[in-house]
Amino acid sequence: MGWGAVRLAEPLWLLAGLLGPLILLTARLRQRRRVVRFPGVARLAKARRSWRVQLRHLPLLAAVLGLMLAAVAQARPQLGSVKEDATTRGIDIVVALDVSGSMAAEDFQPQNRLGVAKEVVAEFVRRRTQDRVGLVIFGGKSLTKAPPTTDTAVLLRQLEDVKLHQLPDGTAIGSGLATSLTRLRHSTARSKVIVLVTDGANNAGEIDPGTATDLARAMEIRVYTVGVGKGGKVPMPIQVRDPASGQVIKRTINVPVAIDEGLLKRIAAQTGGEFFRATDPNSLRTIFERIDRLEKSEIKISSYRRYRELYPPVLALAGLLLSGAGLLWLAGLRVAPA
Repeated sequence: MGWGAVRLAEPLWLLAGLLGPLILLTARLRQRRRVVRFPGVARLAKARRSWRVQLRHLPLLAAVLGLMLAAVAQARPQLGSVKEDATTRGIDIVVALDVSGSMAAEDFQPQNRLGVAKEVVAEFVRRRTQDRVGLVIFGGKSLTKAPPTTDTAVLLRQLEDVKLHQLPDGTAIGSGLATSLTRLRHSTARSKVIVLVTDGANNAGEIDPGTATDLARAMEIRVYTVGVGKGGKVPMPIQVRDPASGQVIKRTINVPVAIDEGLLKRIAAQTGGEFFRATDPNSLRTIFERIDRLEKSEIKISSYRRYRELYPPVLALAGLLLSGAGLLWLAGLRVAPA
């Protein structure tokens, strides 16, 4: 939050500052009226002026300037940041991302399934500047990485930290969905959405996917389900020990990975969402293009004003000028006719 905006807390005090120039102008006019000029002695009078005569207006000028600065100080100049409360329109979204071991499959070149999913979700988050987006990960259990937020930087950092095997292995679709619903429980947005990304079938967790689906429907939360992977046998990296050298080396073998499309379709259909089969990054982007067309809802974003008072040095300078004017007056530098 940068500084740069200057304001006056009590600007009406500036009217009092106009009294200084008025006093000076009035004194000058009165002085001119009292002076009787003789053309023949004008040059002589100018030549004989002493330093006291030359500086006769200095006390008055100092006093006027002091009064003007005092008025500015009374107006309380402040330096602060310009940030205000704003209302924007968006939706509340939770991305539920599978981090089970099968997401390491390398059928999404040049990365594995999880790497591609993270990349596409990050692109989506950067575009959704008016929405609150949260992140839940699930494997054998589920975990909230970030509740719905408009802080894109925080969310992207949490997404970057997502790794394989962060949770016990397995695919707890019901738990991932239930945790996502918990994150949206207190949402006031008119549109609430969960995007559930997985590459397997429910085989872990304590919450049945059907129970979580019924709860989502009761909460009027739409669930978009995404089955990630090409299906069939897919290349999977494994680590084995080389019997000759004794070193651990990486190898790739083809293993069958099944996606429970029937379950994912039922979850989407019963909650008013859609099912997508993502065989490449473009399939994931299609989901987020669909979400972009959802109904918007107003979200209040709180901001704050913070000000620093500037009047103390102004008031001190005004005091010095007024004190100086008084001392000069006592010293004999008074306004006198020329």
